[in-house]
Amino acid sequence: MNRIVAARVAGFTFLFYIVVGISAMAGVFHGLARELATIGQNASAVILALTLYVVTRTDGPGLAGAGMLFRLAEGLLGALVSVAGFALAQRSLIAALLFAIGSTFFCWLFVRGRVMPRVLAWLGVLASLLLVVGLPLQIAGMLPRTITQVMWLPMLAFEVPAGLWLLFRGAPKFRAHRSLFSAAEAG
Repeated sequence: MNRIVAARVAGFTFLFYIVVGISAMAGVFHGLARELATIGQNASAVILALTLYVVTRTDGPGLAGAGMLFRLAEGLLGALVSVAGFALAQRSLIAALLFAIGSTFFCWLFVRGRVMPRVLAWLGVLASLLLVVGLPLQIAGMLPRTITQVMWLPMLAFEVPAGLWLLFRGAPKFRAHRSLFSAAEAG
């Protein structure tokens, strides 16, 4: 899969993931539909892990690999808990923390690789870091519910436009990054 196709698949998956996630949190789904929504979210996390890796690996293979691992863990944790048939009280918060850490890596690579407008990519970095800090505080019971709900708004403000950007604009073709050494060697 090339970078442009991966970006478009990631863009669609971002939007699908958001719609299913918000609908599930709002209690729209019940019974079998709720289980299918959970499967859809877990599958989306895995698809995003793989496609965002393809989009960002040229800008930092190690960071892209780390982002992929955290997003894979997010999707696989949800799938394992669902298949095992037991409820883990903090499962969704732990999966959200894995999401936030993986998102931080990918958003930094969006900035670095100029995959999308810098302002949008930086919003993703800041929104991700807010969650990386806030979610452990929520898990520890140190944040009131109103704050925990509000801390997701910057991520929503990033993911919807980022999903649309990737879906309709794709990602730029690979550009070789110039290092200080390559400029000195060329001169």
